[in-house]
Amino acid sequence: MSERPPVDPPQPATRSRAATRARLLAAASEVFAEVGLGEASVERICDRAGFTRGAFYSNFASKDEMFLELAGEVARERVAGVRVRVADLTAADRFDPQATDASVIIRALDVVGDDRHSTLLMHEISIKAMRDAEFAVAYRAQEEEILAEVVQLMDDIVEMKGLALRADSRAAAVIILAVWTDAATRAAVSGLDAAAATEMRTRRLSGVVELLLERPNAAQSRA
Repeated sequence: MSERPPVDPPQPATRSRAATRARLLAAASEVFAEVGLGEASVERICDRAGFTRGAFYSNFASKDEMFLELAGEVARERVAGVRVRVADLTAADRFDPQATDASVIIRALDVVGDDRHSTLLMHEISIKAMRDAEFAVAYRAQEEEILAEVVQLMDDIVEMKGLALRADSRAAAVIILAVWTDAATRAAVSGLDAAAATEMRTRRLSGVVELLLERPNAAQSRA
């Protein structure tokens, strides 16, 4: 039986190209969030990343192509974060049965993206989707994937804690994400620091989660 030929390790040039691309995307994320897509020139992005225009155009055909890839990367990170949190909360040795129902859901959504930078960047992405029909197709697909993960999270928490919702889990997830986004936006507009922003989001989300949860005594009193 012949031996399988060894797999060649990644070549230095390949690793270097991937590192350059990652640095350009990280710099673009900061610049897009700070000044918006319109003011984020290729030169500005390259200056932030420490590269020349040649490095940019060897990795991306245009600023729009880069923005689309960045939007996809942000969405994948958000989805991966929710998946990790759902797995963490559903693990038998990590789930806290004494936690309040609202706090379990709020902690699970902490990964969606709540800092000022993330809020600004997500708004830039949504504005681009409103103006660009082709970009909107990719944006809607990404948002649906995120929503599906939050729906799964809702279903898992409801089952774990023996709860019931006043609406189906998809409708509840839509409402919760809308409130979360609004709270993050208001915190950014108000210039709140991280602690104050977290307090605002928690207060607003706690209220809507409590409204969405069907309490056993309430159900019995209507029976």
